[in-house]
Amino acid sequence: MMSHGPSTVWKDDASTKYKSRLGVIMFLIYAIVYGGFIAINVAFPQWMRIDVGSLNVAIVFGFGLIILAIIQAFIYNHLCTLAERKAGLENEPADTEDEQKTQEHSTSEGEPGK
Repeated sequence: MMSHGPSTVWKDDASTKYKSRLGVIMFLIYAIVYGGFIAINVAFPQWMRIDVGSLNVAIVFGFGLIILAIIQAFIYNHLCTLAERKAGLENEPADTEDEQKTQEHSTSEGEPGK
């Protein structure tokens, strides 16, 4: 079998430590909120029956957890993108197809018959 190797060259990510720490912090925030949800269900289950509009607290809190996770995902992505840009890299391959086409076009312009 032939090994073709990697198709692109990736740069080192200098923002890995920041992104890992950010991920842990955001996980802990979510875990605390989720832990509160569980604690209320165990210690004071009657609170979950309280109506909030046409829904009860359990439904509202559950949807809130889902929405919190989605919001945290967008925040994490945005902050990591900023960190990568600040570090001077965006994990893009060294040579993209557009760069290769530009190089091919510039070398073929000077040749007769092309």
